[in-house]
Amino acid sequence: MAEDLVLDTAIRDWVLIPLSVVMVLIGILRYFVSKLMRSSQVPDPKIVKEGQVIVRARNLRAGANFIAPKSFRARRVYFCNEENGLLHMPKGQAQNAQAQMFSDPNMAMDMMKKNLSMIIPQTLTFAWVNFFFSGFVAAKIPFPLTQRFRSMLQNGIDLSTVDVSYVSSRSWYFLNLFGLRGLFSLILGEENATDDTQRMMQMSGFGFDPSKSLGAEKDSLDIIQHEWALPKFEQRAETVLKDLVR
Repeated sequence: MAEDLVLDTAIRDWVLIPLSVVMVLIGILRYFVSKLMRSSQVPDPKIVKEGQVIVRARNLRAGANFIAPKSFRARRVYFCNEENGLLHMPKGQAQNAQAQMFSDPNMAMDMMKKNLSMIIPQTLTFAWVNFFFSGFVAAKIPFPLTQRFRSMLQNGIDLSTVDVSYVSSRSWYFLNLFGLRGLFSLILGEENATDDTQRMMQMSGFGFDPSKSLGAEKDSLDIIQHEWALPKFEQRAETVLKDLVR
């Protein structure tokens, strides 16, 4: 049976609170450091244009039912025409995103700076936590959990008799590492609050791939089933007027 532990208030004052404060400060400091290391280069007009085309195509799909059928078909041909459509990219002009990165040294340097600004602080912070706070039971979740959460919440504690709701100091570090996006959105703004999960996902990619994005948007616009909403509005307005007259 799982044992109930009484957590010392000194652990709260010298482990839980300092660890949380340090993780927030490191996240804010890393944001400003990455902002300073970012090279001020003019964006490629072609990439900006392709991004705007994708936004326009998505807006067309979102409001397709509010456009007359003839107008929608004309707009879809304008975007999806195989000869000169805005979303059509010939195979010879499609440039691989990885090749684009290696052809542009500034892009490769920015990617390296972003990776370093994430890896170095987190490596040092994890070494600090593992050296000073390893083995502490730092907190308790106020609701029961299943045994599947033990490996996630009790990293560094090899005691199967401890209740799953107790959180080790090392697991508290990882919870703060991947769960502070909401707090960073309040401090830095929604657009600047990129959490570490997204940063790790961005490390596996090499930038914007226009051929894939344009092709995916073209396929989505081709298969959309248009249903004009105006006749339904007229029927609904007629029904409402009849109810008012009665």
